[in-house]
Amino acid sequence: MVFIPILGRRRRFQFKVSDIMNVPPVTVHHSTSISEVANLMFSMGVGSVMVVDEGGSIVGIFTERDLVRLVATGKFSADLQVYSVMTRNPITIEPNALVYDALRKMRDYNIRHLPVVDSENKPIGMVSVRDILDAILTFTELFG
Repeated sequence: MVFIPILGRRRRFQFKVSDIMNVPPVTVHHSTSISEVANLMFSMGVGSVMVVDEGGSIVGIFTERDLVRLVATGKFSADLQVYSVMTRNPITIEPNALVYDALRKMRDYNIRHLPVVDSENKPIGMVSVRDILDAILTFTELFG
């Protein structure tokens, strides 16, 4: 049997969220309109944005799923402020957490985007399911 330190005893991926998170984080002020947010998401090629308050702390997240829900329920209005329709108090993770823990949170809470925040609850990155899949694919190509 070959010992691969990154896997450890339990054969979990031992790399950290900070190793794969997207930086800088894409953020919007809570008063930004849905139209502006959707345009930003499109131009940046992202599926979510973190919503911050005046102090730069995360207060919510707005995702493609939220946009679909708005349109499907007939509540979409381009001038709505993102604050009124964002997901409040999003599930977050710290940069030193293991990617395994990020994936577990995503599965447990049925989410695809996980904001990475510092000790002051300020956004420092974002991890998506795609980021984790890319890391696993790279790992298996290297060691598979």
